[in-house]
Amino acid sequence: MLDPDRGLSLTIARVVQRLQGSSLHSQLERQARVSLHKPEIKLESLKEDIKDFLKTSGWEKKLQNAVYSELNMFPSPCHPAAPPEHIKEPLAYMRKAQGSWEKRILKSLNSMSTELNIPLAQKRPANEQKELLNKWNEMGTDEPDLSLFRPVYAPKDFLEVLMNLRNPNYENGEQPSFRNHLGLIQVPLKVKDIPELKEDFSELGLNIGQLGIDDSAQVPPEFFENEHVRVGQKVLAEQDSAAAQQYVRQGCPTALRADLWALILNISNQPEDILYYEQLKSNVIQHDLLVDSLIYKDVKLTASNDDYYFVFEDYLYQVLLCFSRDTSVLEHFTYSSATPPKSYIQGKLGMEEYAVFYPPNGMNFNYNSFILSVAPLCFLYHEPSKLYQIFREMYVRFFFRLHSISSHPSGIVSLCLLFETLLQTHLPQLFYHLREIGAQPLRISFKWMVRAFSGYLATDQLLLLWDRILGYNSLEILAVLAAAVFAFRAVNLMEVTSLAAAEAVLADLSTLKVMPLLQIFLFATVT
Repeated sequence: MLDPDRGLSLTIARVVQRLQGSSLHSQLERQARVSLHKPEIKLESLKEDIKDFLKTSGWEKKLQNAVYSELNMFPSPCHPAAPPEHIKEPLAYMRKAQGSWEKRILKSLNSMSTELNIPLAQKRPANEQKELLNKWNEMGTDEPDLSLFRPVYAPKDFLEVLMNLRNPNYENGEQPSFRNHLGLIQVPLKVKDIPELKEDFSELGLNIGQLGIDDSAQVPPEFFENEHVRVGQKVLAEQDSAAAQQYVRQGCPTALRADLWALILNISNQPEDILYYEQLKSNVIQHDLLVDSLIYKDVKLTASNDDYYFVFEDYLYQVLLCFSRDTSVLEHFTYSSATPPKSYIQGKLGMEEYAVFYPPNGMNFNYNSFILSVAPLCFLYHEPSKLYQIFREMYVRFFFRLHSISSHPSGIVSLCLLFETLLQTHLPQLFYHLREIGAQPLRISFKWMVRAFSGYLATDQLLLLWDRILGYNSLEILAVLAAAVFAFRAVNLMEVTSLAAAEAVLADLSTLKVMPLLQIFLFATVT
């Protein structure tokens, strides 16, 4: 057990180390030097005067936001004696399962490369580079033949892997518990019950004003909305990330959402950020990757046929092609259970000095889910470099956990287990009925959670849900909403007699109102 004081010291040291290499550190140094020429800075009180200058000029607030961002992203420090892999994932059987899954994905990609005789990466000829540059803002008009390319994996493949997870320390001979016996996920992880969730999501209570609720016995909607907008404007004026995160727990006004999310994620779109995006774009123009064709195909299959997202097709190509080249994404593997896949320069197979990460950002190849993570953001951000930064930050903070095997409370394994536990505990008759007819609830809800409900909810409802993900710095609300949807449709589901019929009942979620569902399930459920 790590001593609290020791843990605090390690956290401070880690944050300081990370910020020392940032652009913010050099900007602070530059501002401190500039302040030396100001008449109010006195030599005898130099340190305090510079501190006061940084505070009054707004730089202290920027530093506080950067520290808060670091604390939100990185896990609590492990014991100094713990091996590095424990930071990534403390359970050995989870690490092993993740490693096996990565090998399976990479094998699928290498097989595709061999079968199609297409290299993983190659430089584009000069004429292709010029053509791509000219049509950068209208890539959606391209209709390349991608019929031979196949998805590397589908959500159901990933679910099968999660269903087969077992803790080797759990004796097979033990009498299975109620949860193990009925659910598809059979690993003994601690998940929250309704009382704990009520405490964690207390701001969603029935007597607290919410955006996304049409009527409230406590507060007239118009009064709450006007006051909430006023408070939101004040939060933005203060430029305080922590205050913004607390604020969005009750929902974001549409006009303020883009700025509030950027404040929470500490994204300011500085000139160096725009330059970095242009460098990524240049890398896309110069080099053709095999995964580019997978991105093209998934965008065509996913967004082009979506009533909400088809207008953003060009943005999706731009963001995802740049994302695949972004080596800064590799940093998140220090706290992810995943490991970036490696490839080797041609003719140098197995020689580590010739190994490179592939794709350069090290991410797995589930571009379908990436697309559905970007598309809703296109409603908020219309400047490509800012859209890109927001997506990247959302991904390395939250959404990567939906595509890797880990024991983290916001990881997909825990979310699946939380969903099943909530249903079995509070709707046992429904759960047992669906199980008996071969319609395990998780087989239906898995795709909702792994895509954070993108592509299923109406966009305004999805953004209200994502407000709460940012506000609570947690994905657990996805499992709660999935259970709430089953509760809402329980009467109809009790009458179905097959998996196909159950899927039909839950096929269209576009008319659902997220916040009433969550409130009723959490705060009107008898515990």
